[in-house]
This record gives sequence, C-alpha cells and structure tokens, in this order.
Amino acid sequence: MKIGFIGLGNMAGAIIGGLIRTGMAAPGDIIGSAKTQATRERMKETWGITVAQNNAEAAQQADVLVLAIKPVFAAEVIEEIRGVLRPETLVISIIAGKTLAWLEQQFAVEGLKLVRTMPNTPALVGEGCTGVCAGAGVSGEEEALALKLMGSFGKAIAVPERLMDTVGAVSGSSPAFVFMFIEALADGAVAGGMPRKQAYEFTAQAVLGSAKLVLESGQHPGALKDMVCSPGGTTIEGVRVLEEQGMRAAVIDAVEAVLAKTKLL
Repeated sequence: MKIGFIGLGNMAGAIIGGLIRTGMAAPGDIIGSAKTQATRERMKETWGITVAQNNAEAAQQADVLVLAIKPVFAAEVIEEIRGVLRPETLVISIIAGKTLAWLEQQFAVEGLKLVRTMPNTPALVGEGCTGVCAGAGVSGEEEALALKLMGSFGKAIAVPERLMDTVGAVSGSSPAFVFMFIEALADGAVAGGMPRKQAYEFTAQAVLGSAKLVLESGQHPGALKDMVCSPGGTTIEGVRVLEEQGMRAAVIDAVEAVLAKTKLL
C-alpha cells in the first residue's frame, strides 16, 4: 500500500512518524510532496520517504492520500490533483474547517472515497487524539483502515460530521490552551522561588498525570478535583481564586471563539 502526503509540515511529520514507528508503513511505502524543496529534503532525510516533485505525482501513486495542507490552499491543490486521482484511492483530509460536502464539490469526482479527520499536535509524541468522519463513498473496511492509520500516533475516534468542528476546537486547539496553563503554573512556581526549568518539569508532569488519571480512573473530573481539595485546605483557596477570576467561563468562551472562526474558514 502506497501512502501519499500532500503537505509535509508538522502534522504530516507526526503522522508519518507514527506510521513508521508502529510498522504500519515502511519509509519506502510513503511518498510526499511539499511546496518547498527544503521541506521535501528535510522529510526525506528525517524519515527516508520518497519525495515527489509535485502534488500530482504524489496523488497519482497513492492508494491512500493524506491532504495535510492549510485551508487557504485547499481549492488550489485539489484543482491540481483531481484529474490524476485514481478512483480506488482513499483520500484522508486533515484540512481544518473543510466539510465533506465542500471537499466533494471541489473534487467533483463521482464515488470519491473521502474521510475527514482532525488530529492535534500531541501526535508529535504519539499522544494525539483524532476525530474521524467517513464520507458516503467509504466502505466499513476503508473507514477501519483510516481509523487504524490515524490511530498510529494516538487515539482515533469515529464521530459524526456535525461534531467535527467541535473536535477541532476541543482537541485541535486546546493544546495551546494547556500550554498556556502550564506556562502560567510555572510562572507561579518561579514566583515562589523555584528555578524555571524545574518549574516546567513539575507543572508539565502534574498536567500529564492529571490527564492520565481522568482517562484511566473513569471518574468525573469534578470528583477528582474534590479529592485534592481538603476542607479548610490550601488547594480550595486556589480553586476559589480561579472561580473568582472566571476560569471556566474564559475556557468556554475560548472554545466558542475557535468554533466561530472555524466556520469562517
């Protein structure tokens, strides 16, 4: 199976790394194209993949084609490749905000096998979370293949398309919010006298461990929060301040802002 990539940025690199590390694909099974020669050479040196000289070459050879491009370039790229795309090729899009209907309209290819996905940057360390939505022309076997490929760098979860923009907001964008939280916690630790490097180590590990506890315990986050807040203790004082400052409302507003922007892409 030949897997093609159009776009070789960070997310494509994460997917390629996951495929190779898990043995789902060998470097020789992957062909990619990118806008610049420097990017193509970097990915070739990093992963040993084949690089195409143009998008059409990658699309023509691919049994599975991953569209890993920015939304602003989507129409232009589809115009380049739709004439050479083979009918049996499974097309997996990670383009933010572009619906199955929009992609199908742009391709104008009858019976197009199209899967829309939304991964996130923790894929770079094998801890991604990807929403997967299959189009009408995709068989159950092909959907399973897409889930398997996108699960090579973390979790892959099938969702209805009506939730895909929400997946992008809560999973795709939220790592930036979490990084800000880690940075803020570390700033507080530095204010308390802790060296900066050690502060990041403590806070990042605390966030990692807390997330793992949510996933593995199956308990409600509120119940886990209550376990940390002893009566009359120190933690509940910090929680009180966060509530006073509107932390929950700010986070909800941030997700809603991402959703609103996504609809404009």
